[in-house]
Amino acid sequence: MFLDSFKITGLAVAQIFLLGAVGFVLVKKRFLEDQGLGVLSRIVIEVTLPLLIFCQLVKDFRFERYPNWWVFPLLSLLITACGLVCGLLFVKFIKGATPNRLQFLSLVAFQNSGYLPLALVNALLPKADASVMFIYIFLFLLGFNLLMWSAGVYMLTFSRAKKFEMGSFFSPPVITTLFSLVFIFFGLYKFVPQFVIRPMRMLGDCTLPLALIVVGGNLGQISLKKIDKRTLFFAVLAKMIILPLAGLWVLAQLGIPELMGLLILIQLAMPPATSSSLIISHYRKEDLCISQGIFFGHILSLITLPLFLSLYFSLVMIK
Repeated sequence: MFLDSFKITGLAVAQIFLLGAVGFVLVKKRFLEDQGLGVLSRIVIEVTLPLLIFCQLVKDFRFERYPNWWVFPLLSLLITACGLVCGLLFVKFIKGATPNRLQFLSLVAFQNSGYLPLALVNALLPKADASVMFIYIFLFLLGFNLLMWSAGVYMLTFSRAKKFEMGSFFSPPVITTLFSLVFIFFGLYKFVPQFVIRPMRMLGDCTLPLALIVVGGNLGQISLKKIDKRTLFFAVLAKMIILPLAGLWVLAQLGIPELMGLLILIQLAMPPATSSSLIISHYRKEDLCISQGIFFGHILSLITLPLFLSLYFSLVMIK
């Protein structure tokens, strides 16, 4: 059972990383320059992903079907808190000043919570289960983005005087999710004709391949000079092994519904958030360990993701 699960999840993860490799090669070969990658990223964040969120929620989400929808934003806060606690267990081993330790904590606390999980469940699950998981992830991202663009920015920039950028917090995906929930609550979805929804859905369906190309392109821009092996080792140990291992044990004990448990494990097992490097670049802060952790975390996840997902399918979902 485990070997069958590992083969299935391994192939799903390999498909995702093949798409990411396209973006990586395009950047390395300079077919895709910084400006082009930035435009592609904006298209995903401001156009295709919001359309995917809106169409998916309008199609499948109803408050009566998901009475506990509010749990998912709170769940993201809990998972981030677990990452911080896990990072604090190892932060004493990290050399350097406070900014270096805060960047280490950011690597452990914040994961690639959107693009990769969406692509993973799309490749791994039957269509009906994938649709439910999409809604879970969109709701999860409400809480995650709140933390990423507030506490995350503070940790990565370490500036008490820095002004909070409200525009960064209310990103198009966040606005779209909130708008869609209000839209559905008042029943306005009933008045949207299918000839409007269909082209929106077609554009939204472009999100996952484009997003993975962007992720791969961002990895291709990362500099790996002067690798801090000590920090990298503890970041990978805490983020990629201890967190998902502890989560797997807790899920096996609690008997949480299967798809919700799968969401929790996926989020715990994800590599560090690529948006961390964008924040460092935007605020012109020295990249002490962020890029290294993101790059090697994604490489290691080729092994760890299939491993922990296979254990979950074998030990938890078969009960």
